[in-house]
Amino acid sequence: MWLSKRAFLLSSLAALAACGFTPAYGPQGGAGKLQNSIEVNAPTGRSAYLLVQALEDRLGRPGTPRYRLETDFSVSRERMAVTADNVATRQNLIGRVNYRLRDATDDSLLTQGRVDALAAYSSTDSTIATSAARDDAYARLARMLADQIVTRLIAAASDLP
Repeated sequence: MWLSKRAFLLSSLAALAACGFTPAYGPQGGAGKLQNSIEVNAPTGRSAYLLVQALEDRLGRPGTPRYRLETDFSVSRERMAVTADNVATRQNLIGRVNYRLRDATDDSLLTQGRVDALAAYSSTDSTIATSAARDDAYARLARMLADQIVTRLIAAASDLP
């Protein structure tokens, strides 16, 4: 059984190599040029700050930026699970980011897109617990959106100058 799994793994790797698969962070992969070379625009609020922080955690902070990432971050809140007293016990946070990656030297547009994500939290009778749950939901939302942006940038990295 172990041998057949190992053989399957080796044959899968051989098939990937034959089709031109290159690891994103490998020697010929394009994602290496993104590390520590993207300057993210300054945040305008707490939610945007969390997004910028998550992006810098994934991409690093550049010394001399090669690219500039512009983001437009918006969050809307939906009341869910409303009680008979018209009190929402669950909130959905819907986040949307429009992003544009520009060349830092000539300001030309290299790639752009939009990502969406959803995070939720429960409201309780305790204001402190609700506030902590809300803050955590905003942080989770920012991380999800940052992960999606970075994934798309990695996919486009081989076409970047």
